Amino acid sequence: MQRDELNAFLGEERVCRIATTSANGPHVTPLWFVWDDESVWLYSLTRSQRWADVRRNPGVCVLVDAGDEYVELRGAELIGDAEFVGEAPRIGNPEPTLDPVERAFAKKYFDVDQLAHDGRHGWFRVTPSIIRSWDFRKLYG
Repeated sequence: MQRDELNAFLGEERVCRIATTSANGPHVTPLWFVWDDESVWLYSLTRSQRWADVRRNPGVCVLVDAGDEYVELRGAELIGDAEFVGEAPRIGNPEPTLDPVERAFAKKYFDVDQLAHDGRHGWFRVTPSIIRSWDFRKLYG
């Protein structure tokens, strides 16, 4: 995908899968996310295997894909280090870096202007060092 196609794709898709490394090996889980044209922002339970894995080893892979038929498959693999941002768990203390991310997340998933903080989730972002993307529709369209 070209960069504008990638940004549009990551902006519209709703679910990603994040792969972390746990003490027992690979761990893959689905999550909602926000893409800001540079980084994937993930809002995760702070008492989860995923959170513990990232704390131990920040190297992750995020996969976003779509399509039902083989000729419709498209997606992006984003590889990089996760970085925790803001308080954890998040209770809503001012964090200017998170303002646009939380607004985008609240709008995308709840159709509201502000994210309600539940004291159980926290943010981390992945600014990919490697991006691989594909769009089989271009091959067969």
